[in-house]
Amino acid sequence: MDLIAKACDYFLQGGPVMVPIVLDSLWMWAVIAERIFYFRRISRGDIDLKMAVEMLKGRQTEYSTDALRARIVARFVHEQTGDSELDQKLLDQYAMEERPVLKRNLALVAVLAAVAPLLGLLGTVTGMMNTFNVIAVFGTGNARGMASGISEALITTQCGLLVAIPGLFMSAFLSRRADRIENGLNEFLMTLKRII
Repeated sequence: MDLIAKACDYFLQGGPVMVPIVLDSLWMWAVIAERIFYFRRISRGDIDLKMAVEMLKGRQTEYSTDALRARIVARFVHEQTGDSELDQKLLDQYAMEERPVLKRNLALVAVLAAVAPLLGLLGTVTGMMNTFNVIAVFGTGNARGMASGISEALITTQCGLLVAIPGLFMSAFLSRRADRIENGLNEFLMTLKRII
């Protein structure tokens, strides 16, 4: 309970700019969690090339409906035409429809991570303005009032950086993960197109 009280006191010392910093952080981590669960869902139980060939021949009927490759191949099995050139274009189209979903909200994570230190800087400016207002009214004799403004400036800067640093790391991690999945899908489809 004491920890919660200290956290609330710390939050209040940061001033009004702490609200957008916290909202920025919550939004960013919600998007990060959604992307992590999405990547896990589409990768779990996915098929390899051998299973894809079995699906094309009609022998493999059980697959994960969430798995990316399995979903593309299953859709292709139902809509293939028998014309090799047209079927290759169908596979490309199905893959192209999946690519934007892979990259969805990755730029948002990077933007939210980049905004956090700017909000911290805004808090620094408002904290220093409060400090100068105290100096203008009371002179340098009110150390407590000046310390409050300086504290606000430093807390918001610190919190902005604490949100931004892991956010930038997660943005890079998620982008690399999406690229790996996309590259694996491209290799899979290139090999599959040679077979059909």
